[in-house]
Amino acid sequence: MPELAVPPSFVAEPPGAPPWPGVIVIHEGTGMSAQLLRLCERLAREGYLAIAPDLFHRSGGPEAADFSTLIGALRPEDLRADLAASRERLAGLGAARVGITGFCLGGSIAYRGALWGLDLAAAASFYGAHIPRELGEPRCPVLLVFGGDDEYIPTEAIEAVRAHHDDDVVVYPEAHHGFMRDGSATYDEAAATDAWGRLRAFFDEHLR
Repeated sequence: MPELAVPPSFVAEPPGAPPWPGVIVIHEGTGMSAQLLRLCERLAREGYLAIAPDLFHRSGGPEAADFSTLIGALRPEDLRADLAASRERLAGLGAARVGITGFCLGGSIAYRGALWGLDLAAAASFYGAHIPRELGEPRCPVLLVFGGDDEYIPTEAIEAVRAHHDDDVVVYPEAHHGFMRDGSATYDEAAATDAWGRLRAFFDEHLR
């Protein structure tokens, strides 16, 4: 099988020697950001090999066009190829088991990754607005996290996800969309701290 073309990516390596658990980190709808890179570095400090691919690279990167144009240019077959290539790169760098996480747009894509399989061992999604319309049967364990006061994801949509996935869903009643994005107006320290602990425990269980 020919080697997959890896999209432009940020990679954060943990201390020590491989093998390590690996995590694909998917950006928000606004594209690659300093906050996303800090999160990758945070995962690396916890012992995870992290890779954040730029899914807008075919359009020229996150500043090449407006939001609607960039989102509209994403094709499922390209997303699947980018996730598969990122997983392959992590394996090549020494990752024994690989999971995926994402935020906003990335939360929806992380869920799709779980549905597609792609030899992923776990998928953690944060406020993925498309999930209620794409409910399916994941091929790996999932953790689906939402803010209960999310202006982009109605309560009834979150409840539809909960009805389908039951105990895999965590909702922070007073948190807004983007509550994990430190430095933003919607950052919620209490919810973000608890969610980070849950993410670590989830990945520790399924990737180590």
